[in-house]
Amino acid sequence: MSNINIPFGYKSSSLGIIPEDWEVKRLGEIGDFSKGNGVPKDKIIKDEHEHPCLTYGDLYTKYDFVIKDIKSFIDDDVASESKEIHIGDICFAGSGETPEDIGKCAAYIEERTAYAGGDIIILSPNKDINGIWLSYVLNSDIGGKQRYKFAQGFSIVHIYPDNLKRIQIPTPTLKEQQRIVSFLSLWDTAIAKQTALIEKLILRKRGLMQQLLTGKKRLKGFEGKWKEVRLGEICDLTKGEQVNSDTLTETGLYPVINGGITPSGYKDDYNTEANTITISEGGNSCGFVNLIKTKFWSGGHCYTISNIINFDLSYLYYSLKFNEPHIMNLRVGSGLPNIQLGPLQKFTLLMPQLEEQMAISAILIESDKEIEIQKQKLSDLQEQKKGLMQVLLTGKRRVK
Repeated sequence: MSNINIPFGYKSSSLGIIPEDWEVKRLGEIGDFSKGNGVPKDKIIKDEHEHPCLTYGDLYTKYDFVIKDIKSFIDDDVASESKEIHIGDICFAGSGETPEDIGKCAAYIEERTAYAGGDIIILSPNKDINGIWLSYVLNSDIGGKQRYKFAQGFSIVHIYPDNLKRIQIPTPTLKEQQRIVSFLSLWDTAIAKQTALIEKLILRKRGLMQQLLTGKKRLKGFEGKWKEVRLGEICDLTKGEQVNSDTLTETGLYPVINGGITPSGYKDDYNTEANTITISEGGNSCGFVNLIKTKFWSGGHCYTISNIINFDLSYLYYSLKFNEPHIMNLRVGSGLPNIQLGPLQKFTLLMPQLEEQMAISAILIESDKEIEIQKQKLSDLQEQKKGLMQVLLTGKRRVK
């Protein structure tokens, strides 16, 4: 690389251009690796007076950049045979479902000693390394792209300490690491508050649905007893048309809605109009209720609702969504569970007068809009943080 392309105060390195006072180090140079021991499920307890134990499942699903408030515990006997985790240690998931998420990691930030379950790899950094900063680096593109290269396996993907030791990171002084952490922590705090707000709004909506869709709370101006009707009496339930998976594309004009929660793929034609309620017919998610607001292809494991009588579309969707757990209980079969048309047609719903349905729908629609607005704000904060990580962790932008 020609020096003419290197800005003043920077230098060329194996990871690209970095500040002159930074070094490129391998993880094997900055700390010691160890592995957790398997802890049987029947040894995991919920007694907070015992020793916190980080399980692989919790690391993989609950924590992003830092680990705190562990809710699983082990007694003295199990702890005596387990590997300790101390504040600042980095915990890696040693296996995963895809190469993209293999080696997911987070920094343990509690003062209290914890213990690692099986399939967890621990990196105990040297004193000149800030654990939270290291977690940011390893969860950024810098660490993620390197972990991806080391992934091994197919159905279950693995990564090992010897692989992790080879990962290179651009390393500033401890003081600058701490400044970067302080700056990015501002975004983490904002993201945490926004996430808590969304959870609060979702809980509020659930409460509204519980009150309004059961008639426990009536809106002013509405009286009269609600009717109990069967789903098959107020609409047509139609099973979709199966398509071969090899005809689907990752992008296309219209989503293919089948047995899952997300589209199975895309096609360039459709068989169902927009604003149609669907109920998943087969698969692990059978009974899942959705309102598709675009034209789509209804697949062989999808029921669609049409020709609705005496029901407001939005109210019917909210009523079915509220009853989704009960609809899922209609499933039969074990290998590939499914919901038969007959029981679904007989499923009962409460039906107020149309005007009351529309008034209830209006409240729930506004609640959904508010949740979506706050989710977009959360997404914006996450994108801002991602952009800041890109420039701060590579030294393109320095924190004064």
